[in-house]
Amino acid sequence: MSTTAEKLTEHYDAASAQSGQSLKERLQEAFRGAGRDPERLNLADVAGVDQLHLGGRNASRVLAELGGVSSGEQVLDVGCGTGGASRLLATEYDCDVVGVDITAAFVEVAGWLSKVTGLAEQTHFLWADAARVPLEAGTVDVVWCQHALMNMPHIPQVLAEWRRLLVPGGRVLLHEIVAGGNPEPLALPVPWARTSDSSHLRESQQLQRILALSGFELVELEDVTAQALSWRQHHTPREALGQEQKQEQEQERKPASSLPGPTLIFGEEFAQMGRNLRDNLAADKVRVVAGVWRLGQA
Repeated sequence: MSTTAEKLTEHYDAASAQSGQSLKERLQEAFRGAGRDPERLNLADVAGVDQLHLGGRNASRVLAELGGVSSGEQVLDVGCGTGGASRLLATEYDCDVVGVDITAAFVEVAGWLSKVTGLAEQTHFLWADAARVPLEAGTVDVVWCQHALMNMPHIPQVLAEWRRLLVPGGRVLLHEIVAGGNPEPLALPVPWARTSDSSHLRESQQLQRILALSGFELVELEDVTAQALSWRQHHTPREALGQEQKQEQEQERKPASSLPGPTLIFGEEFAQMGRNLRDNLAADKVRVVAGVWRLGQA
């Protein structure tokens, strides 16, 4: 495992190391506690843990519409996490999706959640580096990437792999956190990093230049920071309240009955991560963009 992979595993799967249980085991236990059969779940059951990015499912739908995703397309979901976007593209857009992630625990959970929600035929998941995906060249119509590039220190290598995998005229759909206009240090931790050496934010213009130099032509780009901040402001108090309720239940020895959410994945720091992300957005330390690029002529 590379140093980058080790750092990302330490960040994204920290709660497993702390608890001594795998992410899959903890999720299964949480679903049982909420009165669900962990081998027979629906998409509403898993909604709290399947799209770990700003805007949740709606942001994925907006990106799919922006990029003109259509039935039958072959999609590569880069940095797929627990597979929520892959399942949305399969169910709502009738795509065949391969998700790839460098965090093994996410890949295991993504495959399990697709199986128990009946989507194993249309979604498949691989544990791999985004710069070395074990798929044949020219087999992907769309590269889909939400909140993953900011964890990648060497984007040109990743983009070269996307060029290899895409069909002629294939598209890249990005929903990404970028550096804002405020150069002050980020408030940490945030959902993608606990320390600054794991965060690789680029300014929007810089990201556009890298994509252009790699042969990708910009089709459309939108700054969706205001929408992301509104969504984050709405969810932050609910997450804090949820944590308080959990603590009260533990103190009173009452069984928890709510469905699992991101705190189970990220650990007790998640509420602080959410507050810091909200504050970073509000202070223009980070922004959020959504865009479509097309693979140009070689």
